[in-house]
Amino acid sequence: MTETAAPPASSCPAARPPKPAARQGKVSLWRYLLLFQRDILSAQPAHLYRAWMAEMRTPFFRSFLCNEPELVHRVLRGPVRDFPKSERIRVGLKPLLRESVFITNGATWEHQRRIIDPAFEGGRLREVFPAMWQSGVAAVERLATAADGTPHEIEAETSHVAMDVIFRTMFSMPIEHEIAQAAFEGFRAHQAAHPVANLSAILPFPKWVPGFHSKKTRETAAAIRALIGQLAEMRAAEIAAGTALDDLATKIMTTPDPQTGAVFDTAEMVDQVAIFFLAGHETSAAALAWSLYLLATHPDWQEKLAAEAREMLTDAEPPFQVMSRLKLARAVFREAMRLYPPVPMFVREAACPMTFRGRSVPKGAQIVVSPWHLHRHERIWENPDAFDPGRWETENGKAGLRDAFVPFSEGPRVCPGAAFAMAEGPLLLAMFLRAYRFAPVAGEVPMPVAHLTVRSDHGIRLKITPRA
Repeated sequence: MTETAAPPASSCPAARPPKPAARQGKVSLWRYLLLFQRDILSAQPAHLYRAWMAEMRTPFFRSFLCNEPELVHRVLRGPVRDFPKSERIRVGLKPLLRESVFITNGATWEHQRRIIDPAFEGGRLREVFPAMWQSGVAAVERLATAADGTPHEIEAETSHVAMDVIFRTMFSMPIEHEIAQAAFEGFRAHQAAHPVANLSAILPFPKWVPGFHSKKTRETAAAIRALIGQLAEMRAAEIAAGTALDDLATKIMTTPDPQTGAVFDTAEMVDQVAIFFLAGHETSAAALAWSLYLLATHPDWQEKLAAEAREMLTDAEPPFQVMSRLKLARAVFREAMRLYPPVPMFVREAACPMTFRGRSVPKGAQIVVSPWHLHRHERIWENPDAFDPGRWETENGKAGLRDAFVPFSEGPRVCPGAAFAMAEGPLLLAMFLRAYRFAPVAGEVPMPVAHLTVRSDHGIRLKITPRA
């Protein structure tokens, strides 16, 4: 990596990145549910930042949170049928995702991955790179109207560009398309509805009992799915007519399961596109917004990244190989995802009785891997709550990357779009920093909260000015 040693000390020391206060002491199950509904992160006790494993017992279920790297790898890399996705999390996401690959298990999940994985492997990333670049160019142009040095909501901008990337790479259309714009607004409304924080995630209702979702959750999910359905039907018709563009949607809809020969029908495609939009949009938007905030509050690192961007990028679309040269942009984006992992917790179930660290884990117990706690674990990382992109070149950082950095999960259920996100994020970050300087707003400290993804409690406002 070039130029990632710690930068010289600034005359104004950078503030430590914001972190929500942990829960103090034990609370009742009802109190925990109320805290969980408000914010998943602050509902958790402080000792999880040091514990290798923690157990939670309730009258309805037992839960084991795993931080020890060996346990984390066992859960995430082990046989998927030993640790299926938790039904308690599935019910929270069901209104939007239905039978999406993100929440299915068993033979259904295996069938879906056999169709989806080829769309994101090998040279496909190189093929979608021009669409990513075009989204970045459009975003830089949009920011020009906000680059007047006054406070501007940056999460809205990163959400916009992340959704634009999804639509350009998936359906070859910019976000200005009316369906794309409506879906963009729909996902923001669905995020605000707190779909995961519902009674069914805590209480052991039978599977046939419908989830206790709010009216807003059900309505926003239905609206999004209707829009995705229009896109899937349009593309199915184009495929049938032989006029479909060679983008990710066409690739997924025309790839047969190598074992059965079946392809996704339109209804199945709606489920899968829903998770691509949710994972590809929400996670990228959140990580990019936090990256810009961290650079705004650490100007020395910001100037280093801007210098790299000016050296590596021009106004013309660069070759795909430029991604390997944006080393500091990648380190910054990775560090932002360490501090603010877009998906704060992965929840699985124990499919059979097992033993963790000498403790009996019963069948049906909830198994939690929390990137939020793992990425800030005090016994794994040096100075875990600090923003330091240079850490990835240290022995401690390399060990952490290998053993305790799982923003996209790992193993068989690793996010199929992980490489996609790690190209998109650094590229957009470099394009923004090449054109603009970002500064914090005095007195404003965005506090992270987690519902669907880790976002700020009231948005992130930054001051933007053009670079000479």
